[in-house]
Amino acid sequence: MEMQQTALFILVMDVIGTIAFALSGAVLAIERDMDIFGINILAIVTATGGGMIRDIMIGKFPPVMFRNPFYVVISVITANVCFVFFYIKARKKVAIPDNMVRVYARVFFWFDTLGLAAFSVDGVYAGLYVGEFKNVFLLTYLGVMTGVGGGVLRDLLANQMPAILVRNVYASASIAGALVMAILLRYRADANLSILAGSFSVVLIRCLAVRFRWNLPKVTSGRRK
Repeated sequence: MEMQQTALFILVMDVIGTIAFALSGAVLAIERDMDIFGINILAIVTATGGGMIRDIMIGKFPPVMFRNPFYVVISVITANVCFVFFYIKARKKVAIPDNMVRVYARVFFWFDTLGLAAFSVDGVYAGLYVGEFKNVFLLTYLGVMTGVGGGVLRDLLANQMPAILVRNVYASASIAGALVMAILLRYRADANLSILAGSFSVVLIRCLAVRFRWNLPKVTSGRRK
């Protein structure tokens, strides 16, 4: 029963994350003046790319996204709803109200954070199917690639620097959550507890990063962009 509840919890967060990631891909495609085909492609790649990379790494062929297109369908629906919304706004030349922008940013943050948490623990959990529960590095790497891989592919297709290399604490939260779950699994902790602990770590770090404006240190070159 507990395993079923955990599976349902992961599924709900996966759906939320897929919508958030697909939305981020669709919005970037619109900003880059892509057509409706490009918008759909970027949405699908963002939402499912990380899982595809993970499956290729562990030798799972064909990747899950092709055997079970559930998340691809969600991505396409999200992309086209986004396209219609912005198309109508553009035709009517109606500006989006500031309060709606603020609400969207807040809702998107939570969707994005829960999705990152779900995908990160999904990647770690996938490592168990290949019997690598003792390999903490591999499990953590699988979690991070599942969590952020789609965003990297999105940015490369849009011809821009991957956001995780220049943005505030994001990939770091995925690393922390995946590492927590991998270590717990390494020492034979309960799978449900490991999943919840990993997810909570991602959410906590993301919230703290936004609350206290955390950013990783960097050196500026002084060059004009």
